[in-house]
Amino acid sequence: MSKGYIKKLSENVERQHVRFNNRYGIAIAGDLYYSKNIDKLKKYPAIIVGAPYGGVKEQGPCVYADELAKRDFIVLTFDQVYMGESAGEPRHISDPSLFSESFSACVDFLGVKVNFVDKNKIGVIGICGSGGFALSAAQMDTRIKAVATASMYDMTFASRMGQSPEEIFETKKNISKQRWIDFENNSPEYIPMFGEEPLNEVPDDIPEPDAEWLRFYALKRGHHSNATGGFTTTSNLSMMNYNLLDYIGEISPRPILFIVGDRAHSRIFSEHAYENALEPKEFYEVKDAEHIDLYDKIERIPFDKLEEFFKEMN
Repeated sequence: MSKGYIKKLSENVERQHVRFNNRYGIAIAGDLYYSKNIDKLKKYPAIIVGAPYGGVKEQGPCVYADELAKRDFIVLTFDQVYMGESAGEPRHISDPSLFSESFSACVDFLGVKVNFVDKNKIGVIGICGSGGFALSAAQMDTRIKAVATASMYDMTFASRMGQSPEEIFETKKNISKQRWIDFENNSPEYIPMFGEEPLNEVPDDIPEPDAEWLRFYALKRGHHSNATGGFTTTSNLSMMNYNLLDYIGEISPRPILFIVGDRAHSRIFSEHAYENALEPKEFYEVKDAEHIDLYDKIERIPFDKLEEFFKEMN
């Protein structure tokens, strides 16, 4: 099992490594968290926590899982397919449909394989890019009873944002040509953003928001060798032509909680999704927080609010 969790496991929390397949037969690696004090003859609400786009379960998800397990939730974290300890070759491929499917595969596992989970009370939390995938999954899968996002990124929105139609065409043209190169090389191009060893500090000449990513992923704070940033170059094509949140209104009447930092560069994604979502919905702003603070800063992540929100699942 992988090491490198960015938070030490609490003494009264159990963490169990698990593996299960999605509906395409691809193995997903996960960690199941629960309080050592629970009565396994009873049923408890469960929460699935998805990592930021390009992240792994040992980073932000382990912070959420450890804290929520102490509050008597059964929590499942996981690595996306083609990432971390999950299966899928070549590595570092992303696909919006498959990444949304992973949340439903987690629901499959919790509802069938974990006897002390109340299968009628399963919710999801999506951190950063997983926020969009969690919402996409909930649009399709009515077994998901509540959705919370933290510092959400809508990766399809982000892949086009700020580009003119001409620029979008040029981007697609260049990535499309890369497919020939990848085919000839029998391997897709992957350009890591971070090294396999953490940096001591972020260089002063790195502009925002790139510097912000480095402040988490490239430093000891959040570094993990399985998360070296980004995905294969041609992965961007599928993101550009897939509208993750076209059916966000169909999540209703199940509730959505959008959590954002007041200084988060990414808040536009949550604001846009909130505007298009139907009731019940809530926009929750965390004071003095940038985007990455909601990855791991326990004093800023509103766990009391999350507990209240998910305890009301029905």
